[in-house]
Amino acid sequence: MSSFLSDTQMLQASPVLFDNSYARLPPQFLAEQAPTPVAAPQLIKFNEALARELGLNVEALRQNAAAIFSGNQLLPGSQPIAMAYAGHQFGNFVPQLGDGRAILLGEVKDRNGRRRDIQLKGSGPTPFSRRGDGRAALGPVLREYIVSEAMHALGIPTTRALAAVTTGEPVYREEVLPGAIFTRVAASHIRVGTFQFFAARGDAESTRTLADHVIARHYPEIGDRENPYLALLEAVAERQAALIARWLHVGFIHGVMNTDNMSVSGETIDFGPCAFMDAYDPATVFSSIDRNGRYAYANQPAIGQWNLARFGETLIPLIDPSVDKAIELANIVIKAYGERFQAHWLSGMRAKIGLSSEEEGDLDLIQSLLAVMQQQSADFTLAFRRLADLAADEGATDFAATFQDPQAVTSWLAEWRERLARDPQQPAARAQAMRKVNPAFIPRNHRIEQAIEAAVEDGDFSLFEALLKVLAKPYEDQPTFAPYAEPPLPAERVLQTFCGT
Repeated sequence: MSSFLSDTQMLQASPVLFDNSYARLPPQFLAEQAPTPVAAPQLIKFNEALARELGLNVEALRQNAAAIFSGNQLLPGSQPIAMAYAGHQFGNFVPQLGDGRAILLGEVKDRNGRRRDIQLKGSGPTPFSRRGDGRAALGPVLREYIVSEAMHALGIPTTRALAAVTTGEPVYREEVLPGAIFTRVAASHIRVGTFQFFAARGDAESTRTLADHVIARHYPEIGDRENPYLALLEAVAERQAALIARWLHVGFIHGVMNTDNMSVSGETIDFGPCAFMDAYDPATVFSSIDRNGRYAYANQPAIGQWNLARFGETLIPLIDPSVDKAIELANIVIKAYGERFQAHWLSGMRAKIGLSSEEEGDLDLIQSLLAVMQQQSADFTLAFRRLADLAADEGATDFAATFQDPQAVTSWLAEWRERLARDPQQPAARAQAMRKVNPAFIPRNHRIEQAIEAAVEDGDFSLFEALLKVLAKPYEDQPTFAPYAEPPLPAERVLQTFCGT
């Protein structure tokens, strides 16, 4: 009997069973590109729980994790590609961007039958690299691992972290840094910018092919609609409205909401100079490249609408043969996005302050709280978490203590208690519900920087591991990790975050 395995047997024996639908699209959608091998890969972290969710063979992957997650070893069935896309970057259109340092290894169907991408970031140059080295430094890899997993634990749609490895090779930025590679999992890596790539070239047929692919993959329920492409715009708009509202509920600032960083699946994608607010200020910006505050915390809903308008433009030839009619229909959807966002945001904010019913004055009550928080530099996360404690115990004083002048919130508290008296929830149930939407722990910027510094400077990943552990249960009181709930001291404040390029 021959000792050689057939192609089918090799695929069945592989720890990952790939089924690569995007790679089967026409050549203009992608470039075939294998990862560039690295010198001495070492595993930092392997997310075994996620691997099991994806239906992967954890034991087999564990044996060669460093080689596999560095791209040094390609598994049977993998069809490595770099994806083509364009995008508006800070409002300026760039007709070709593409995966300059990311390579899609392939797709799998997880245990729930959902198709998921597995992608390497920092795996070497591609045809889209634009003279870049295609590599990633250790710091941005750790940041993306921490924040993406924290977002998942917070219940916000997001790409996930499957693994991180060091490469044993330096990368050259403003200084020499240790190199690393991040393995990302996504519902897909298709962006608004992917549609723009073809629309900018007047390639309506490829735009239609892409739209049909996205509908089949992400929105199969709209495939039989009378106008499926208008329905696609509506579906993406709804998911983005819900997603961005949830960002605001936890104080998250994406940092670079370019159209090439907006996923049509409705997941948070591309964690570059992202950060979470400490003291509440709607004008907060962390990104070192966002010099004019285009992507500030409070601007994110409007930018989401602007990006959707760009998406709608790409679909005009598909929505209706009459350009004027197509624009009219698309504009109705874009306008409705604002109303949908407001509904999602207000619903979530009602829950954050303990309301289970709706009254006309609720928006004013919420906005007046936010105004006092801004004036008093109250910590966004801590204030809402302690408001939950106050809902259970009227004698608790920790909430007011988050304000510079505790007396400044006295008037608002009286209005809040008057409103709660008309809400049907009992105090204990209300407090419990509030703790489910107001996290005790977020990825504090200074904690992330401490973890990165220890890893980069000393090769110490203990702070990284501790941060992952506490952030896995953000809504639970974890007394052992109580210091992680505290805002930074003045000397610990992080004022700027940076892209990973």
